[in-house]
Amino acid sequence: MIGMLTGRVESVESDSALIDVGGVGYEVRMSVSDLGRIHVGQETRVYTYMNISQDAVTLHGFLDKDAKRTFLQLIKVSGIGPKVAQSLLSTLTPIQLAHAIADNDATALAKAPGLGKKGAQKIILELKGSIDLSQIEGAKAPEVATHQPVDAGMEQVVEGLISLGWRQQDAQQAVKEAIADNDINTPLAAEDVPRVLRFALALMDRGR
Repeated sequence: MIGMLTGRVESVESDSALIDVGGVGYEVRMSVSDLGRIHVGQETRVYTYMNISQDAVTLHGFLDKDAKRTFLQLIKVSGIGPKVAQSLLSTLTPIQLAHAIADNDATALAKAPGLGKKGAQKIILELKGSIDLSQIEGAKAPEVATHQPVDAGMEQVVEGLISLGWRQQDAQQAVKEAIADNDINTPLAAEDVPRVLRFALALMDRGR
């Protein structure tokens, strides 16, 4: 099993990245938030999980261990596969997921595309009590408390640009322009985040 990859980002798509490891390209399915934090040419380390089914072999990737740990717990729930687990991690951070489960907040979980209220309730039923909030949060708790965005999708794009070295003010302006120029509705839907990131990067690369 492939548990981790370290290599160069060859390309970033809407739901996956191609990682070049010693001349071999690995297509890795990743959450929208993680995809927003990487860019072509970057050296990166991705923690991975290989899913083997009758139809395909799929590699799922995560930029931090907490996300992978949460993913592995989610796919243990009956009826929850890797695709839905990845969708949940594109909608909520591991900390937000843990709190939603601890607080019986099925509505928050059901926002993930492909899940639904019944699946959300099943996740809460099977995982409540098994997720250690302190292990996931650690010293990050105060930071999360002060970064609750009005538009989570827009915040993901801005954070992705900042991680690439752009100033916050410039990143925020580019995101606003990208949304306005392309008539994209806000708050951003999860599927629109990679598009806005690409548009904003194009704006900034042209001399912003």
